[in-house]
Amino acid sequence: MEHVFMLRILQQHSVHLKYAGPFTMESAINVLVSQFKAYAGKDGSLHTLSKDEFQSLVATQLPNLVKNATDPAVIDHLMGSLDENNDGELTFTEFWQLIGKLASRHAGYSQ
Repeated sequence: MEHVFMLRILQQHSVHLKYAGPFTMESAINVLVSQFKAYAGKDGSLHTLSKDEFQSLVATQLPNLVKNATDPAVIDHLMGSLDENNDGELTFTEFWQLIGKLASRHAGYSQ
């Protein structure tokens, strides 16, 4: 239940949480890790996101933060910018770059 609530908060672009209960940064990290694992396990490796898994995750979990999240060209460009070892898959560390960039942009820390 708390994961659904946290995802709604993230999807609504809320950066100011007034509720000081169990929804801490640790909870947010747990949601991000569990969602990565849920999508990564669909095509094979439990440790990486394939292009299809990445596109599905972005389109369903980040549709308001990634413009044109269903456009294959956007996904290709985005994945290419994150895939440091050019193996066609994203590790959690590579994926985490996207989360950092989106959070920074959303908070007004970067363009």
